[in-house]
Amino acid sequence: MPSPSDFGFTDEKLLSHPTVYAPNLFKGKTVLVSGAGSGLGKATAALFGRLGADLIVCGRKPEKLAEAVEFLKRTGAKVHGDTLNIREAENVGKFIDRCFDDWGGIDVMINNAGGQFAQAAIDFSVKGWNAVVDTNLNGTWYMMQNAARHWRDAKREGNIVNITATIARGLPGMAHSTGARAGVIYASKTVAVEWAPLNIRVNCLGVGAVESSGFAQYTEEGRRTFSESNPMRRPGDVWDVAEACVYLAAPSGKFITGEMLTIDGGQQMWGDFWSSGRPDYFKIA
Repeated sequence: MPSPSDFGFTDEKLLSHPTVYAPNLFKGKTVLVSGAGSGLGKATAALFGRLGADLIVCGRKPEKLAEAVEFLKRTGAKVHGDTLNIREAENVGKFIDRCFDDWGGIDVMINNAGGQFAQAAIDFSVKGWNAVVDTNLNGTWYMMQNAARHWRDAKREGNIVNITATIARGLPGMAHSTGARAGVIYASKTVAVEWAPLNIRVNCLGVGAVESSGFAQYTEEGRRTFSESNPMRRPGDVWDVAEACVYLAAPSGKFITGEMLTIDGGQQMWGDFWSSGRPDYFKIA
């Protein structure tokens, strides 16, 4: 199994890989992508940039984000970048204010930022549990609510896509993350109804075993189970996720809200995926 940095989608490939979407699909639109410094977020931002969108990107690590901003400019997009820890509610509010007050507002929000680590649930510390829930659930919520308030006050339509995980059968080794992601999914379904009168659509992507640098939290033994995680017997890639985000954000998704679009090769129906490695009890002789 290659290391997470060798999964094939280099910067050059992100700029040139074929897409099913037409150029300039998002011309005149601004798309915000959180966690855009690497992995799924970087790939998703690159695709929106190639499709004509202006970009606003944020991430927790300044150096990585700065490198991503310079790369994303190569798509031809106008790019604003800002360092942000989405766990910090007050700073999220200030960031979203800046997006609307200084950068012209946003049309699409892609909530990709998140983080977790593989561990048996019985061994979680209070700090470890709270760190994952604060990032994946609370941080996502702060982003959603602040954007929705601006869209409401400006009488401007909005569009949110939350990148979550395939959790239909649970995900051993990731109980903290799946608990948080389930919260995001059902909060999204709820506000999709509440915010429909505001012309705000809210959807989620459930991502299965995908080769991305963002999956470095899985152990090497866990990553070896990627090819056994679904009936297609192979992992997905970052482009699968990026194009799905575009589908929901573009006019193709204009009648879709409160939905969970699953990108997992059938993992929710069949597969043997262990993020921290298969325990001896479950090994097949």
